[in-house]
Amino acid sequence: MGVGLTLFFVALIARFSTRDPFQAAAVSDPPFTSLTYGVHVFLWWDKTMASLYLDWARLMVFSHVKQVFAWEDIQPQPDQWDFARADEIVAEVEQKGLRLVARLSDAPDWTHPTLQGHKDADFVDAPPENLDDWAAFCGAVAERYRGRIAAYQVWNEPNLSREWGNREPNAAAYVELLGACSRAVRAADPAAILISAGLAPTGTYDQTAHPDDIYLQALYDAGFQGMVDVVGANAPGYNNPPEVSPDEAAARGSQRFFTFRRVEDLRKIMVANGDAARQMAILEMGWHTNPGHDASYAWYAVDEATQARYLVDAYRYAAENWRPWMGLMTTIYLADPSWTPDREEYWWAITTPDGLIRQAFIDLANMAKYCGSRVIPARPPDSPEALGLVTVDPCD
Repeated sequence: MGVGLTLFFVALIARFSTRDPFQAAAVSDPPFTSLTYGVHVFLWWDKTMASLYLDWARLMVFSHVKQVFAWEDIQPQPDQWDFARADEIVAEVEQKGLRLVARLSDAPDWTHPTLQGHKDADFVDAPPENLDDWAAFCGAVAERYRGRIAAYQVWNEPNLSREWGNREPNAAAYVELLGACSRAVRAADPAAILISAGLAPTGTYDQTAHPDDIYLQALYDAGFQGMVDVVGANAPGYNNPPEVSPDEAAARGSQRFFTFRRVEDLRKIMVANGDAARQMAILEMGWHTNPGHDASYAWYAVDEATQARYLVDAYRYAAENWRPWMGLMTTIYLADPSWTPDREEYWWAITTPDGLIRQAFIDLANMAKYCGSRVIPARPPDSPEALGLVTVDPCD
């Protein structure tokens, strides 16, 4: 090939890369339909509410529910396994015609005996000291539910010290943990989708936290992409509407990571690392409605009507701009029945712990859904479909 022709093709590639910095055309064989609609649920302890939540997910015309499969609940002691509740959840999700995303996390205290402090009292989660124990847990879950769990999220927000045993986040160590679980799941259930942990959007860079973009690059430096099918992200909108870009937020004196579209920064890191063919998944997305119970959260609170509007607009924005490189998008939460108003999570939820629905639930249920070539049209809130009198099959 002549020099002139070579330069022409280089310029052509650069032109198309500039036109689409996210390289959507590079995505091949995506694991999730784009878009896939999911909601984070809490099914473990309250069986009555669990059944209601699954009915609600169907009423929302969402196809996937995400549930924590806590290691501490399934293997509370080294020689003690308890799959009873997990068996019931997997069966009921199937019976309701939904798909399950299981988050594998919440290591029991016996897995880190030399670590000072205790889970829940001193930190949210901590990695195990023996990765063979962790791999055995991941493999046991995948073997027991082969073909019945659609996807696994491996850990949550490891770029925060509170999710890493109060130690400084360590991307290379997370990759080792991810690899041990990934190999075990793939050996037991090769068809299951593996998703890396959602990262907390933050600009703090010290022993308590590492910025999500820096941490993601460190994951690439450690070779994590060979261990997952999908790159996970968390996308809280803070006090910005979903269409506000990171550039616009920064120009206003805010931070890039205080935007729903922060995931575009992460997608560009994927592209820069030659990983444009891989899909992304949002594992947590939402807007907070805290009316002032906690000043650390109240600054970015929105009212419930705004929460509803922003969530609907976020799905619409993704459908118009992020397909096919965005697959699963998971709203938080159908509330844990045990939450009280002093809990941060209470104010992210689209329902209340005592079983009331908020405006966001109604509007998400009735909005149009875009999934591959199929469109489920928006519906009036008083329509038979919205009232649950007529069943609508979800996407996927």
